[in-house]
Amino acid sequence: MAWTADQMASLKGKWAIITGANSGIGWQAARALAGRGARVTLAVRNRERGEDAKARILAEAPNADIEVRLLDLADLDSVRAFAEAVVSAGHPLDLLINNAGVMATTYGTTRQGYELQFGTNHLGHFALTLQLLPVLAGTTGARVVTVSSMAHQMAKHLDLAYVRGRGRYRRFESYAQSKLANLLFAYELDRRLKQRGLPLKSIACHPGFAATSLVENGMLKSAWAKPVARLVNRFAQPSEMGALPTLYAATHPDLAGGEYIGPDRGSRGYPVVVSSSPASRDLAAARELWTASLEMAGIPRDAWYALEDE
Repeated sequence: MAWTADQMASLKGKWAIITGANSGIGWQAARALAGRGARVTLAVRNRERGEDAKARILAEAPNADIEVRLLDLADLDSVRAFAEAVVSAGHPLDLLINNAGVMATTYGTTRQGYELQFGTNHLGHFALTLQLLPVLAGTTGARVVTVSSMAHQMAKHLDLAYVRGRGRYRRFESYAQSKLANLLFAYELDRRLKQRGLPLKSIACHPGFAATSLVENGMLKSAWAKPVARLVNRFAQPSEMGALPTLYAATHPDLAGGEYIGPDRGSRGYPVVVSSSPASRDLAAARELWTASLEMAGIPRDAWYALEDE
């Protein structure tokens, strides 16, 4: 039977943080989780857009427990400050959804000088997840959901030299590398959590071909961005459907951790466990990415939440 958000159990008393929750599948996921009673934090880089997203949810569900917090994944100082505030609050954290992303941008860098797509889509989420582990790992039944993309298949292998900025910049190759990194991270995180017996699951997902603002926002300096975005969104499935794999990964009781969730018909449909590319299952590449990401994010390798191999 096709799975829908109506099958989610009550989430009353649960706390969920969603990055990039002001629009698209992030907003749809926030709306659905709040509708099931969860306390939802919209982690966004623009306060005004975040408050607008909150208002749109409250218009449908006046009693929803929604808050807006600023987070810029392209600035590791912002990530650190956000994580420190969450950890210091001392509340159990049940769900982190690594959803925010940029796509096919013109060349740019994060505040710390890393290529923008890799720095935002992977490195910012890597740093956020690890720095939130003190509360995530202490919450029974907690999950980390990382949103990847079908585009990860365009990257035949992880090229760390390229994502570090060596070689000619190619916007779609960079996007594919960042989405491959999302999967390598999600799988490796789950492996390391299980190795230590920590009660936290890491699950990956992708929305299929869904209508979002990602294309348009990623190509703001391109004259053809808006026409392409309109064409894409005309043929894509609605963002409400695109959010279902995220919600399935976040709440389905039968998931053990380490799965990849996507639409049952490839680019569209209802969520099921799907397969990912051979490159995403490369254990050596995953370990290499983990070590490099610790260094780039400035996370001490002797910190317990660095989850270095024993």
